[in-house]
Amino acid sequence: MDIFENASLGNVRLKNRIIRSATFEGAADRDGFPTAAYYRIFKKLAEGGVGAVITGFTYISENGKAMQPGQAGSDSMEKLESYQVIAGMMHQYDCKVFLQIAHAGRQTLRSATGFQPVGASEKKSAYFQEKPHVLTSEETYAIIDAFGNAALLAQKAGLDGVQLHAAHGYLIHQFLQPAVNDRTDEFAPDLLTGVGTVFLQKVIEAVRRKCGPDFPVLVKISASDDLKPHFSEEQFLNLVQFLDRMQVDGIEISYGTMDAAFNIFRGDIPEKLILRENGIYKHKSQLVKWFARRFVFPRLKKQFIPFQPMYNLPFAEMARRVTHLPIIVVGGFRDGRQIRHAICDCGIDFVSLSRPLIAEPDFVNKLNEDLDYTSACVSCNRCAIMCDSSHPTRCYHHSRVASPTRKTGIMN
Repeated sequence: MDIFENASLGNVRLKNRIIRSATFEGAADRDGFPTAAYYRIFKKLAEGGVGAVITGFTYISENGKAMQPGQAGSDSMEKLESYQVIAGMMHQYDCKVFLQIAHAGRQTLRSATGFQPVGASEKKSAYFQEKPHVLTSEETYAIIDAFGNAALLAQKAGLDGVQLHAAHGYLIHQFLQPAVNDRTDEFAPDLLTGVGTVFLQKVIEAVRRKCGPDFPVLVKISASDDLKPHFSEEQFLNLVQFLDRMQVDGIEISYGTMDAAFNIFRGDIPEKLILRENGIYKHKSQLVKWFARRFVFPRLKKQFIPFQPMYNLPFAEMARRVTHLPIIVVGGFRDGRQIRHAICDCGIDFVSLSRPLIAEPDFVNKLNEDLDYTSACVSCNRCAIMCDSSHPTRCYHHSRVASPTRKTGIMN
């Protein structure tokens, strides 16, 4: 296999094997409609040579919003025209686009959404600390139907497929995790595999029922997490084999939950910026912030996994051994040698990137000119923290603005 050869996800042919992994754009209006800033982000990515873009997570219903402002929605056919414009623009550059559809579940705040968070169980997120309403069977089926409607929106808009966000501790993931899902009804974890796959199965079936069997469905999963008991290697492989039986069109391998978000993306921990912009901390008193700096952050740092190149590749290689489905791996890819290693040496079908394409939307074009090119991204994570702000996502390390402030506005 080669980086710059055509490759397929379902019936969709990509011009190369590099994908923009779902990355929060922070550029929708208060009703979830993409703005001009949203279009600019996507246009730069398409111009930059990437084979496909997976949108940042879009909410399928009002009570499934995340806490971050500027999240796009996939909750209404009123947004059809917005996504049609995006699809048409991306296709002009032979760049495919998949809509990531998600429900935050317990990982959100009532103050941000206006709704009590909901979950597979009443267990709180250690990070968000709000007790969720336990979804009834009827409410669960309504959410399943909302996933199907969101996929239908993507199909009608001319997008190339959807990705179900079943990772990072959001609602589908909450059902998968035995550490969270303690249900005893039909959505309980399977006694043999230890994984709660029924909810995800019904979501996949709802998408196919509404969109037909040929509309590509990708699934993003976390290979493991930091909960107790943690999601084991055996459970991960059971999940991959379940997706193999469901014959989804691609599996993206990630890690973790928002309870330890820095273990998802790893790298620097900009404490001052967290205290200023983070939705949990920014409205707290100076005393609370002092306490966090003095006691909370040092304890949390001991739980965080240091950045290392290609940190999810071992999980992707495990998955490769139990399925022939296309495997996508994200996490810690910073140069052409690493990407070639995953694809050419390890047999992984696609490498997906997030922060490198924030720093350099044209990274793929540069890589095409120099196969050993190294990304300018230094994993400072200021872009990740600023997702909690009111600004569209961009690189702050290489910006002409030395430090992000609320006066920076939209960068063109």
